[in-house]
Amino acid sequence: MKLERITYDLNIMGGRACIRGMRITVSQIVNLVANNMTITEVIREYPYLEEEDIRQALRYAAQLTEEEVHPIPSR
Repeated sequence: MKLERITYDLNIMGGRACIRGMRITVSQIVNLVANNMTITEVIREYPYLEEEDIRQALRYAAQLTEEEVHPIPSR
């Protein structure tokens, strides 16, 4: 699955995952959706975003949660 709208640039938001090189991070979008904003509401608030930007941000976040964590057992 290609996520060509997710970009990284050390000069933009410190290299955090952003949308199309803009100063809006994937985490900002995920946070808005997690706090019950619809895609339409997000686009209304940020009119330079497109629906596919939001969908790819959510796919990117979902991929990050696929990581396996192997905690060290406590003694």
